[in-house]
Amino acid sequence: MLSLNNKKILIIDDEEDILILLKTVLRKEGVENVYTSTTASDGFTQFQRKQPDIVLLDIMLPDGKGYDVCKQIRKISDVPILFLSAKAEEIDRILGFAVGGDDYITKPFSLKEIASRIKAQLRSSDYLHVDKKNHLIKAGPFEFDEEKVEFKKNGNIIELKPKELGLMTHLLKNSNQIISKENLCDTVWGKNFNGFDIVHVRSLREKIEEQPSNPKYLITVKGLGYKLVVEEE
Repeated sequence: MLSLNNKKILIIDDEEDILILLKTVLRKEGVENVYTSTTASDGFTQFQRKQPDIVLLDIMLPDGKGYDVCKQIRKISDVPILFLSAKAEEIDRILGFAVGGDDYITKPFSLKEIASRIKAQLRSSDYLHVDKKNHLIKAGPFEFDEEKVEFKKNGNIIELKPKELGLMTHLLKNSNQIISKENLCDTVWGKNFNGFDIVHVRSLREKIEEQPSNPKYLITVKGLGYKLVVEEE
């Protein structure tokens, strides 16, 4: 089980109630090093000073947008970045992932969900290979170029539709972790989406599996969700 005791977490949000709430839940999870900031400029300064293992980042800040802070961080680091926002439109999520975010959580959120997603990102970042210079995320035979928005398997480009790419990117960034249908819905379709669209999972399997009816990589974990299974290096 992943221990958060030695992890450093930076929260950049201008809502004091949110900061207090998150600090409280993280303390209960055993996190001793929780740093906070309420502005974009100070948030980036704190990031450089504290060198956190993960960042929780609000989009709307008093002196700028979290998107820009994310871009600044991505120039020097590949630590997981989780966007926190009241903006639930699909375009906001797409932009969040486009600038380098690893996850997108809409307010109001569940404290258990926050803790779970933080653990998932930290767990995957321990072994997921990220090439900052070339904007590549690699896991097993899969490779995603965030800058070119290009997905490959064994070096061969695979054309994915937007929703398929959203699913694959989220699963890739959480390789070997069980991702619930609710989590995938929130991340790819948004919290207002009713029900999980299994059609996209089927079409994704058709493109990444040798035997889609007997999947090796994108497997179903009955009653829990899905998992992208790859060999850890």
